[in-house]
Amino acid sequence: MAIEETRIVTKFLRDRPQDSWEYAVAREHNQAYSALEAALKRDPNELIEEVKTSGLRGRGGAGFSTGQKWSFLPAGVFPRYLAINADEGEPSTFKDHMLIEGDPHQLIEGTIISAFAIGAHHAFIYIRGEFALGTERLEAAVAEAYKNGYLGKDILGSGFDLELIVHQGAGCYIAGDETGLLSSLEGERAMPRIKPPFPAVQGLFAAPTVVNNVETISNIPHIVRKGGEWYASMGVNKSTGTRIFSVSGMVERPGNYEIELGMSFRDLIEGLAGGVRGGRPMQFFIPGGASAPWLLPEHLDEPLDMDRASELRTMLGSGSIMAFDDTVDPLLVSWRLARFFAHESCGKCTPCREGSSWIEKVLYRMTNGLGRPDDLDLLLDFGSNIVPGLNAPFAQTTICALGPSTMSHVVSLDRCFGAEIRARLQKDFDKRRSLEVTPA
Repeated sequence: MAIEETRIVTKFLRDRPQDSWEYAVAREHNQAYSALEAALKRDPNELIEEVKTSGLRGRGGAGFSTGQKWSFLPAGVFPRYLAINADEGEPSTFKDHMLIEGDPHQLIEGTIISAFAIGAHHAFIYIRGEFALGTERLEAAVAEAYKNGYLGKDILGSGFDLELIVHQGAGCYIAGDETGLLSSLEGERAMPRIKPPFPAVQGLFAAPTVVNNVETISNIPHIVRKGGEWYASMGVNKSTGTRIFSVSGMVERPGNYEIELGMSFRDLIEGLAGGVRGGRPMQFFIPGGASAPWLLPEHLDEPLDMDRASELRTMLGSGSIMAFDDTVDPLLVSWRLARFFAHESCGKCTPCREGSSWIEKVLYRMTNGLGRPDDLDLLLDFGSNIVPGLNAPFAQTTICALGPSTMSHVVSLDRCFGAEIRARLQKDFDKRRSLEVTPA
């Protein structure tokens, strides 16, 4: 039986790659804004319940219930805002990029419906500054939505008003954190904020704010059109619906794949993505972006299930899966990730600011044959000052999750290749000692 994708949010842009972003085409061939027309005739609370019924969880990394997140807004407190996180900065994650470029009207329609459901009259799409083509197409699509009465005053005669602003970021990884994004929207440096208060209570301009991911919001028109029960019928356990995974690394067919949650890693990597290139054996893979702890070939038959990933002490995170064959040096991968996190740390929290750079330096010497026998243990001991206990996913000494991310790959080295790494460090140390010249 052939392994196939289950396309919902990617179907139209895959069916018409030549013009899927154009308003007339989206309207004629993809029912663009028809779900909005139906949603505006319904009670906003009913829409929130529909999204809760769907079981839709955030597709940006945290995996929190979308409908529940919307319901956290305090009753009767206005103004309130909706912010769409399109600052896709996790290494090897490129799904939101594709949705923005290929089907911006789907994202805009989902944004309007979501804003109507939560009672927001101002919405922002915070897009990564490097997404030049995506920004161009998104801004053109927003202009078309205004022109055709889907944005602005009294949308489709419903009495609902919404202003939508596309805001370009400056290429800062930390803006992927929802509070860092809100700081940037306010004109400040993209630095995370201490929670509580949470954005739902005090977010943008100190007002109640919902922050959702591009893929999350792109699902909303389909849930409104076909119902929450329809969406919940797909997936596995509490991971309902479909999800887009960006598969990269040493695979035959890297790319974005939209699959029904519950599919195994093996079916995704070896089936849809063609397996490790050249037929070489897989050594390890990263299941959820650079921040996620690594998995081994023995985990390939595990399901793509957010909660099962947590049981395996990792996460599906941003939806990026990176596969590595037996020619790759895992220590070098760890160092490269450490270098990224050290560069992207905003510097607000001391453990992250100082620790990320220190971790990168130690890993650099380890990869270059200058390591010491206890370096891996030293890193783990040091890392416990950033993530107490290391295996406690919600315990951290930093405001945002970048701090713990600086240790996920180090913990993975220990779990997956600990004995091998320690033997290598001892061998390098002994080799250097043997080359020392004894004074006459």
